[in-house]
Amino acid sequence: MSDQLSLTFSALADPTRRAILARLVQGDATVNQLAEPFDLRLPTVSKHLKVLQRAGLVAQGRKAQWRPCRLRAEPLKEAAEWVERFRANWEERFEQLDTFLIELQQQEKHRDDNE
Repeated sequence: MSDQLSLTFSALADPTRRAILARLVQGDATVNQLAEPFDLRLPTVSKHLKVLQRAGLVAQGRKAQWRPCRLRAEPLKEAAEWVERFRANWEERFEQLDTFLIELQQQEKHRDDNE
């Protein structure tokens, strides 16, 4: 699992890590600030941050004694582009399903009218 896309999706698989990323969209934050909304100990939050850092989704800087975390969006862009390639196929399948459901409804209505 060394390729960037696998690392990104693996990191995004956990709801706590997704929530951390959602918080970082608002701006840089310390580990303590990121831990606030969770019922987790700081070492657990730090482990989540390490997964996000390994995936390249979070970078940690240094300002005096503070080590603020910031979002790195590049891996998310790559993941979004990968998912986007499947959109046309999904939309076509949804259209086929819509057509099928309309046909079923029409058949049901026709059957009810003839009874």
